[in-house]
Amino acid sequence: MPGPMISHCKRGFTLEQQQALDNFLSGVERRAFRMAHVATGNHDDALELVQDAMFKLVKQYRHRPETEWGPLFQRILQSRIQDWYRRSKVRHRWIDWFRPPASDEQAEDPIQTAPDPRGRTQTSILQGEETLQQLESAIRQLPLRQQQAFLLRSWEGLPVADTAHAMGCSEGSVKTHYSRAIATLRERLEGYWP
Repeated sequence: MPGPMISHCKRGFTLEQQQALDNFLSGVERRAFRMAHVATGNHDDALELVQDAMFKLVKQYRHRPETEWGPLFQRILQSRIQDWYRRSKVRHRWIDWFRPPASDEQAEDPIQTAPDPRGRTQTSILQGEETLQQLESAIRQLPLRQQQAFLLRSWEGLPVADTAHAMGCSEGSVKTHYSRAIATLRERLEGYWP
């Protein structure tokens, strides 16, 4: 995912510094993308948010110690997600008026109908996908701050202090948002929650 713009920002780095930054970015890109995708529900928007956060980290914070990159990156990403929410709220008021009705015709995808190489049955695959879809849907329905607290604590495994730093709030607020998110998710996912 790191592109030529990020490579341009790494000029003047030693090979070791470039490697450390590349390792960090490749280590967080998938989880960050998944988090942004859950927040936005859109592949392209999520990709743009993650790339933008990576670019800002490299451009403005590359000289900070490696130990600070994780919390800084999460703070940048969460800030970008909040900005996306603000922009999309206004944008969606007008777009919904002009959206054409959905088509009922769907072509069969040969990849979706291919047998699973791990030997899972279609039923178990569908149940797993349904559970994941239910979870993602429930997470998307959470208020933004609860969504952020849940994803940073549960998905990223960040401690409360780092989550508070990434969200730009107090540790008490993180605990409150996280607790409310868990309670809401348990209620909404009653049939799926372990």
